[in-house]
Amino acid sequence: MQTADELFENKLAIEATLRQQSKQITGIQQAAFQAHANVNQTYDSIHPYSLHLEMVAQNACQYISEVCRNTTDVLPILFGAYFHDSIEDARYTYNDVMKTAREFMDEDKAWLAAELVYALTNDKGRTRAERAGENYYKGIRAIPYAPFLKACDRLANMTYSHTHNQGCNNQMAAVYATELSEFIQHLQVETTDIRFSIPQQILDKLKGFIEKDG
Repeated sequence: MQTADELFENKLAIEATLRQQSKQITGIQQAAFQAHANVNQTYDSIHPYSLHLEMVAQNACQYISEVCRNTTDVLPILFGAYFHDSIEDARYTYNDVMKTAREFMDEDKAWLAAELVYALTNDKGRTRAERAGENYYKGIRAIPYAPFLKACDRLANMTYSHTHNQGCNNQMAAVYATELSEFIQHLQVETTDIRFSIPQQILDKLKGFIEKDG
């Protein structure tokens, strides 16, 4: 276990990396925004899909130092945050994702980025339960940082559903509340490898929405 000083130094190193790689991160962001815009996908009747992608990425940036001890993993993680819905919603293939990732990072890190996107892509299914069943979560639990990104994704969705007063949002808030306990269980990995962990602050925020509703 790392000391408080070591954790603080790691946080500073991650923050420095975010600043140093801001140009690449912006490039990843814009490429992801464009991918969804190209298929005319929106997040709701008002906002472009980029709103959701940015919320997920901001969650990742805020908590990344809790799960990442290697600064070379920062770009793949943020790529996963921005492109996590590209196969599912933007007509990308795995090879498309890999090709795009290679524009911003070396082969090994591009592979991690593509695997994160693939892990977060829902399975084929007629219902929500079929699309995100045990096989889906098994795939997430197999890839470093995938549980973290999935939690960032759900935090973005739950935040939005509680801050925009539209009928569909209220309905999804109820769905997320019903799913939350099982959702968290699905993401938990029995390992000491920090890359598979979910920051307690994210879990507390997710549970806080439910307590607020209650």
